[in-house]
Amino acid sequence: MPAADISTLRLATRGSALALRQARLAADALQAVGHAGVETVVVRTEGDRRLTAPIDQLEGQGWFTADLERSLLDARADVAVHSAKDLPSALAPGLGIAAYLPRADARDGVVSRSGRPLGELPAGATVGTSSARRAGLLTALYPALRAVPMRGNVDTRLRKLEAGEVDALLLACAGLDRLGLGDRCCERLDPGEFVPAPAQGAIALETVAGTAVAGACATVDDPPTRIAVTAERAVLAGLGGGCLLPLGAWARIEDGRLVLVGAFVVDGRIRRTEASGDLDAPVSLGEMVAAQLR
Repeated sequence: MPAADISTLRLATRGSALALRQARLAADALQAVGHAGVETVVVRTEGDRRLTAPIDQLEGQGWFTADLERSLLDARADVAVHSAKDLPSALAPGLGIAAYLPRADARDGVVSRSGRPLGELPAGATVGTSSARRAGLLTALYPALRAVPMRGNVDTRLRKLEAGEVDALLLACAGLDRLGLGDRCCERLDPGEFVPAPAQGAIALETVAGTAVAGACATVDDPPTRIAVTAERAVLAGLGGGCLLPLGAWARIEDGRLVLVGAFVVDGRIRRTEASGDLDAPVSLGEMVAAQLR
């Protein structure tokens, strides 16, 4: 049950349409278990302030999360709502993930001007993405296509597509679906081949660890999502990487076992491995897959 001494929960979020939608989903989940008072605190992150900088020129990690974490440590907010895939492998000291909301579609999707999937685009067609993982997988799996660096929120990228800057985009299906734009997606890529980013499609609620707020948020935690995301993030931690690492990791529960596939792009080639383990040992499974990818 919600802690009696919490009258209002302040949710820190980025200001994009997708981030605000995810904060609304978090608020709805918390209100469904009895938290009538939920407020949104919009925080501008380093990644938002430097939207014109190429992603590979941003130093360190946490460009989209560190300022949200700081709002928790400064007591300007109680809960930070993140796209879980944006979280670095290590959180700020004193903070923890109190809950993961039920995961949406983890796959990558294709939005093209012609409505054609990747395999039907002409040679030389350009595909916009800011992700090293997506660019690496695209180059390895579709060598006739060309990845083009493109930053910006979903609406900005769609406008650039319509303006003819690229022939197609690679975007997270979950983001498109949450914005009501799922019908723009002409192809949802096989996650066993075009392996998603660790934690893609999951929303994380981060709090100061061990507090009443953490306990309140734990009431909306989705165990299957937590198990899968924990394994995927263990792969990320095992390879010592962040957003610039061309790494995919995707876990799912099958027949009572946790199945994890990892893909790492090295020198234009994909190292891929798959393993399974017990549901109560997701970190061990993730570490094993990371070791195999290394």
